[in-house]
Amino acid sequence: MILAVDTSLGSAVALLDADGRALADASSPDPLGHAEVIGTLLQRALADAGNEEVTHVVAGMGPGPFTGLRIGIATARAFALGRGIPVVPVPSHFAPALAVIQADAPETPFAIVTDARRREVAISLFDGLDADGIPNLVEPTVLVPRIDADDRLRGIHSIEVATLDAAALGRVGIRAARGGRELTGPEPLYLRQPDVTVPGAPKRVS
Repeated sequence: MILAVDTSLGSAVALLDADGRALADASSPDPLGHAEVIGTLLQRALADAGNEEVTHVVAGMGPGPFTGLRIGIATARAFALGRGIPVVPVPSHFAPALAVIQADAPETPFAIVTDARRREVAISLFDGLDADGIPNLVEPTVLVPRIDADDRLRGIHSIEVATLDAAALGRVGIRAARGGRELTGPEPLYLRQPDVTVPGAPKRVS
């Protein structure tokens, strides 16, 4: 059984069998309050899925806001560490890309767009599926002022996503693990660095 966790938009948790069939899922669309809900969502999904052994944890790595994204990744890593199982990092935009391809067979290439707040959007460009059944990323995620998004996406079919399906994220992770693929590294794909910084050393007083 595979556990998938993502907090790049709202908070989402899913459990899947080895074939990618969703056994349980729980989510909250609230873009805030990840720390308050993620534990409850995880407990609910585990209870609904039954007592099968979890073998992998798929972690959504963003793009997403600094604090919210860290909560989901920390949850995935802590669960994996406690069970002694591997974490499969997956860029979060791959989940809606897979869902769109399987549901709509959109014109290609196509863009996945998510709200980045501060009047900006995050855009990733995909073109079909590769040989492993993973969405083919042709342009990495970029942060664009919302006012400029239409010009940047002119002539490209675009889908703006407000929530993320953790089951779709898990399916991407399963296919990546089977293919021996590493879709991203261990560092989160933050939309921007936090506003709070570590203060410098205090000035010396003579």
